[in-house]
Amino acid sequence: MIKTKIYPDSHIELSNFLSKNYDKVMNIASLGFYGIFIKRVIADMDILPDDTILDLGCGTGRNAKLMSRYLNQNGSITGLDISESMKSQFTRHFRRTKQVEFLQQRIDVPFELSKSFDKVFISFVIHGFPHEVRHTVIQNAYNHLKPGGIFFILDFSEFDMNAMFWFYRLVFKTIECKYAFDFIRRNWKNILNKHGFGDFVEHYYVMKYVRLLRALKNG
Repeated sequence: MIKTKIYPDSHIELSNFLSKNYDKVMNIASLGFYGIFIKRVIADMDILPDDTILDLGCGTGRNAKLMSRYLNQNGSITGLDISESMKSQFTRHFRRTKQVEFLQQRIDVPFELSKSFDKVFISFVIHGFPHEVRHTVIQNAYNHLKPGGIFFILDFSEFDMNAMFWFYRLVFKTIECKYAFDFIRRNWKNILNKHGFGDFVEHYYVMKYVRLLRALKNG
């Protein structure tokens, strides 16, 4: 587990307790809704049986476990995370599965893997980075996608926080970091388009405050 935070103003670098109990905390905080929600999200990704998937900031492997159910023996998942605790939980999920691997790798710096992928997925991570770092994450996704591959960003949608129902606004302000406030004001289709992505498809959840954004790699 990280002892000194790389981004002190961010909430994506978890404490040791939260890292070890992340899935339980998510279940409790969402009143059990998260499990149903993420199953719907994964279904909306239209995963093909032989897809190769790169999961950026893969965490405990909970999402990868759901994605793996759609794959046959030719499909695979590579999960990237820097947390030792997440590594332990992820590998425990897949100790009998050769098609799924974990790599301890930062996603906020340029990296180069030995293969390319059909799909790249990132879930509630990119909003927690400073904006200049987000460009690096997007470029990493682009570089590791096959031509015509798909980048999926599951995160907050674009909205006016001041127009939110007061309770949701209170929760958002209490839980989220300053980078999230910046994230929701950005036009992400324009940003992704400048990185070489297009043909966008959006799926909305949680009163349209959360979005799965599908972006196709051009060329």
